[in-house]
Formats: sequence, C-alpha cells, structure tokens
Amino acid sequence: MSTVADKLAKKSSSKTSAKQVRLRLVYVDFWSAVKLSFLASVALAIITIVGAFLIFMVLQTTTMLTKLDDLFKAFDDSFVLSDYVGLPQVMAFAAIVAILNLIVFTVLGAVVAGIYNLMVKVTGGLLVGFTSN
Repeated sequence: MSTVADKLAKKSSSKTSAKQVRLRLVYVDFWSAVKLSFLASVALAIITIVGAFLIFMVLQTTTMLTKLDDLFKAFDDSFVLSDYVGLPQVMAFAAIVAILNLIVFTVLGAVVAGIYNLMVKVTGGLLVGFTSN
C-alpha cells in the first residue's frame, strides 16, 4: 500500500553523511493528549488569574479607576464604578474565566486527538524526519 507520505519520502531521499531516520506518527494516545491539554490549561488558568490581579493592581495604583469613576459620575450620579469593579469582583471573574478555559481546552485537546486518530486512516500519518549531526 503506497501512501502520499511514502512517495514524498522517496522523492526527498538524498545522500548525506549524517544518518537520517523517518518516522510516521500514526497514533496519538487519547489519555496522554487529555492529560497534556489539562496541564497546559492549568498553566493558562494560573496566568489568567495572576494577569487579572496584576492588571487590576496597576489600574488601581495609577488611579485610573477613580478617574473612570469620576467620568461616570459626570453622566450619572447614581452609578458608582467602584461598587462593581473591586478586587473581589475582578478575582471572581478571573476565576470563572480560568475554570471555563480549563474545561474548554481540556475537551479541545481530547477532540483534536480523536480527530487526528481518525484522519490518520485517510492520510497515513504525519511523516517526521530526524537526523544526527
């Protein structure tokens, strides 16, 4: 059975002094992909929470929030921005976004692994070349 990857491997075979190895990735383990995507999404969740905290602290330190509060008071005296945008509210929103990203990216990693395993049957896999220099 000749696939496109085999034909490309034959075309690109050149004589070099370094030893070359061509491997084909024909299967991605489902649970390994889920674990890896979960760990990557945990790192992204930590970055989201820390980033939201740092951005809020910078805005509070530069008194940008009080200036925006004064701007909104000029239009409507009943609306106070500091009632809605405080550290607990910002951190709760960041935690909700982080949890949603954790779920979505974990499921997305599982879906991509499943789709790749199905597409390998059609394409023959990903041909990867290694060389020792």
